[in-house]
Amino acid sequence: MAQQEEIVLWIDQRWKNAIEKHLRDETLQEHLENVLDELCNQLPEREYARISRAIQSEAAAQRAEEEAARTYAAYHVTERGQEWYFKTSPGKELLAVGKKLRGYITKDNGVAPGKFIGMFFGGQPITAKEFDALTALRMENTGKVRGVFDVNFDKREFSAVHIMDGWQTWAMRDVSVAVYHATRSQFASGDDKWRKLLNHLKGKEITSAGHLSAQNFSCGEEIIESDGKLNFYLQADFDVDAAFGTFVCTDQNDDWLNIYANYDVEQDCLCDTLELNLCKGDGSEESWSYPLNAAEQEVLLSKMEAFCQQQTGMSLHEYAQQLRESESQAPGMQM
Repeated sequence: MAQQEEIVLWIDQRWKNAIEKHLRDETLQEHLENVLDELCNQLPEREYARISRAIQSEAAAQRAEEEAARTYAAYHVTERGQEWYFKTSPGKELLAVGKKLRGYITKDNGVAPGKFIGMFFGGQPITAKEFDALTALRMENTGKVRGVFDVNFDKREFSAVHIMDGWQTWAMRDVSVAVYHATRSQFASGDDKWRKLLNHLKGKEITSAGHLSAQNFSCGEEIIESDGKLNFYLQADFDVDAAFGTFVCTDQNDDWLNIYANYDVEQDCLCDTLELNLCKGDGSEESWSYPLNAAEQEVLLSKMEAFCQQQTGMSLHEYAQQLRESESQAPGMQM
């Protein structure tokens, strides 16, 4: 941006006081600013327009530069039946948010507010759709979104988005304890704190609805083409009851759950739901869909991509393209 120049005027305080008595609802400084505006307006029209365009262009460039350097964190908080979506800037990472969580649930020094969202000064409300968009941006690992968090006090769960594995969920108590061990030494470096935090959280991940991770997606059997989609069977070798609200991880019945993910051949993209089929011991069945959020879609797509390469030697895009071409050349399709 072009350098601005300061104009300094010196005036005896008595003159200033006398002048302002005769000005209407404005100070001497405000009056002089209006005089300058009027002088600018008296410039030739072409010159005024040229300078105005230059100033606006420089201001827009500066705003864009500031926005490019700005980082964010996105939050979804559930507490006492209420929900909040908001973002903060600059963005915070797992350890910093974990410290806020510990300070809140342990009421350290008695300074914790009445609600967890009160721990975040200057939080800007966002919609659920904007939260999902920031989640997708976090998965792209551009550095723009430093963290995405889902903090559910009603379920006592703390979830965060990892750029490789998608959602990771822990019990709140485990996060609080890990933060304590990571930060109890005031002489530890930032890297040491991170290492201790992750070491104490390792192996304590839990399955949570809406927070499926890469560890929950494992393809099995073969890829089947059906109704314009590539159908992938997903192994149900995790806590599907916690993820989908079923009751199959038990010896009390003979129910089992089939999980399917689909890739749209014509649109060349992942379908945004899982198809669930509950087969009950009495012979009845129940089917429904599970909507996938941005992080779940990203890690699922990477698993399906790897499985497609293993099964066909082609990427999903190549395999779908081959199927489209074969269908267009099939008998009865020629004009």
